[in-house]
Amino acid sequence: MTNFGEKFLHQKDTELHLSDPAMHEQDRKKRRGEQTTQKPAEKLSDWMKVLERTHLGHRDDPKVMERLKQYYYRRYVTLTLDDIPQGYWNNQAEIMIRQGYGGDLEQNGVEKRVIRDESDEQIVNYIFPVEMREQSLVVVRNNQAKSLETWFNYLTSDDAQYPMWAKYWAFTSMLKMGKLVKKEDINGSVKAQFQRRTGSTTNTFPLLNSRALAKTIGVMIGYLEEKERVAREKQKPKEQREEELLKLQIKNDSKKLKENEFIKLLSKENFAKLYAQFLLEIPEYATEGLEEIKGEWKIFPQKSKPDELVKSLEGYPLEWCTADIETARKQLAGGDFYVYYSYNEDGEAVIPRIAIRMEGKEKIAEVRGIATDQNLDPYIGPVVEKKMDEFGKEGDEYKQKTADMEQLTDVWERNRQGQELAKSDLRFLYEFDGKIKGFGYEADPRLEEIKSNRKDIRADLVVVTGFPKDKISLTNEEAVSGEIKFHYGNLSLSGLTTAEGLKLPENIGRDIDLSGLTTAEGLKLPKIIGGNLDLSGLTTAEGLNLPESIGGKLYLSGLETAEGLKLPESIGGNLYLSGLTTAKGLELPKSIGGSLALRGLKTADGLKLPESIGGLLNLSGLTTAKGLIMPECIGGNLELQDLTTAEGLKLPEIIGGSLSLMKLTTAKGLNLPENIGRDLDLSGLTTAKGLKLPENIGRDLELSGLTTAEGLKLPESIGGKLYLSGLTTAEGLKLPESIGSDLFLNGLMTVEGLKLPESIGGDFVLSGLTTAEGLKLPESIGGDLVLSGLTTADGLKLPENIGGDIDLSGLKTAEGLKLPVAFQGKIYCKNLSIKQREDLSKNYPNAKII
Repeated sequence: MTNFGEKFLHQKDTELHLSDPAMHEQDRKKRRGEQTTQKPAEKLSDWMKVLERTHLGHRDDPKVMERLKQYYYRRYVTLTLDDIPQGYWNNQAEIMIRQGYGGDLEQNGVEKRVIRDESDEQIVNYIFPVEMREQSLVVVRNNQAKSLETWFNYLTSDDAQYPMWAKYWAFTSMLKMGKLVKKEDINGSVKAQFQRRTGSTTNTFPLLNSRALAKTIGVMIGYLEEKERVAREKQKPKEQREEELLKLQIKNDSKKLKENEFIKLLSKENFAKLYAQFLLEIPEYATEGLEEIKGEWKIFPQKSKPDELVKSLEGYPLEWCTADIETARKQLAGGDFYVYYSYNEDGEAVIPRIAIRMEGKEKIAEVRGIATDQNLDPYIGPVVEKKMDEFGKEGDEYKQKTADMEQLTDVWERNRQGQELAKSDLRFLYEFDGKIKGFGYEADPRLEEIKSNRKDIRADLVVVTGFPKDKISLTNEEAVSGEIKFHYGNLSLSGLTTAEGLKLPENIGRDIDLSGLTTAEGLKLPKIIGGNLDLSGLTTAEGLNLPESIGGKLYLSGLETAEGLKLPESIGGNLYLSGLTTAKGLELPKSIGGSLALRGLKTADGLKLPESIGGLLNLSGLTTAKGLIMPECIGGNLELQDLTTAEGLKLPEIIGGSLSLMKLTTAKGLNLPENIGRDLDLSGLTTAKGLKLPENIGRDLELSGLTTAEGLKLPESIGGKLYLSGLTTAEGLKLPESIGSDLFLNGLMTVEGLKLPESIGGDFVLSGLTTAEGLKLPESIGGDLVLSGLTTADGLKLPENIGGDIDLSGLKTAEGLKLPVAFQGKIYCKNLSIKQREDLSKNYPNAKII
């Protein structure tokens, strides 16, 4: 079986033994008087030994290994802006448009050009500004280099115990492989294949999964050994040898293919096809593995380094662009990143199943799964639902936005193809059941594009409403002309100061602005208003008959008294009654979908709040909780910042947003909920005596008024920032194991007794310290590290991982200062001499010394 692997390489490329490197080795042997050969397999065997010496013989020399990597980068990471096809930019734009970011594209200078090809077919191209294209090229090239490095590092490591010919076959095959494409047939069976790599391919090199690679090489070695055995039996007739070749004694290592299917696949001797098949068969992503949905969520905080996130995704056949280091870096710069890992056979939560990318810390940008096209796999739904519930209102909004964008994309594509739109499509398009919500900051331009292509909007509205055309209005003038049954769009009548002679449509689909009215005399409102109703100019409810249903917000912020006010049973959005100073006579709806603003109330006398409030409850004017009965659940923030005492205060069991009690000076009588979805502001407390904090705080905890940690028991985890800037000593302070964002301890004068978490997701401020003696910093800081009070670096050991900048502006000398080797941020050290700053720049060329 000598050289069967090299024979295989020759069979794959009959010119390989004549390549310069292979011939160069024969020339070298000849010059040294060593025996040479003309046999292709032997030539290749000699060359493989050279590759083994050069690639494996210097693993302990980082400089040699780096030179080899740079060689491969120069040869295979060659993409330029001219190489990137227009289709790539069109695809980037299409993805953003489908997610509802089309308006943001226009704002960022992306130009839409419509041309026609030779067949007179319309083609839409999206022209990105040069700066955006150059930034994208840097990301693409860095990601390609990183993925190439992953293969190089593994194949030159002790873990890759394969013959050199097999490593060569795997590596050179990988260089020709593009994107892994998964397709599901009508029976639910998933197949995968790698696209062919070209000079214009923007995808990274294929992911490396050591198990799939081991199987691919293992079955090929076994197959070639069997072929070699059959070939050696030359005494048998050719027909018999060919028949035996078809009956090779090969073990079927595939868990999904039948034996004949596996032999057929193997006989193609194609690395890409075998590797793709074994990637699909990774145990964790087989049906049996996917059925196990128990696992754990992990948050990667905004501004944190991407290395840990990317490493956790390595080796899994994901379509997530987050698996690329530069993309992950960019995404983490924009917000937090959540990944759900299910348990493997050893009970370790390591199998990526769900990714949630945030914009900042509050807004959900996207949710991705591991199925085809990044959809969720069929088993993981309950985990996603539970997580969305934890996000509260934001989770509900994300689900609504996702559904709206999917429906809008469907309607948009069918409209472009000239298909007829059904009544349900038109009802959605003209937003009868609520405003269409997307993920962008600008309105989705597809809505106007579809409407502008509709020949007759009134005819569409006839289909939806059933009213004749002459009873439907589209302008303000038409709306007040009389006998109108339905008005489409917003109705802006803010210039009216009196309702005398005003005849409004019976139904208004969107908002109506009557904010100029100071009296309701003569005002007859429609029975149904789909959007907002603005009556903020009214100071009294005398003569006011409100609609039975208001889909959006109701503005009555000018009312000074609730006398005569009869509110609808249901309000879909916010209710603004901030001008009321007393709740006397106020009868609120049982349910308010949005927020309730009653910030003008000074007392809760006579106040009966709704059973459910979907958004914020603003009672910031109350100075006492006497007589206050809260709803069981508030979906948004609870504003009680003017309360000076918690006496008589019974808080809701669930607060989906923030809780502000910033003027409380004592925790006496304060019973907080177990969970607060966002911030908790107790900045007025000067002592923690009697304070029992919630088990979970979704975001920031503000305790900056505390001057001592005595009696303070913090939650195990804080999702956002922790403000303890009033503490001057760490005595009695036990910090949480995890802090998602910033930690402010800028009042500390000494580190005695201070035990910090292993990781801080954001900035860490210790600006009050004048010495680093005894300071043990976390292993990782996602944001800036502020130690501006230090005058000397004595005792200072900086973490290896710092995601932001380092403020050492108080240092008088750089003596003893050692920066993290890989640090690439800014160092603020204005008090150092010019020479000391220059020396730092030389020693740490990646850092920016300021």
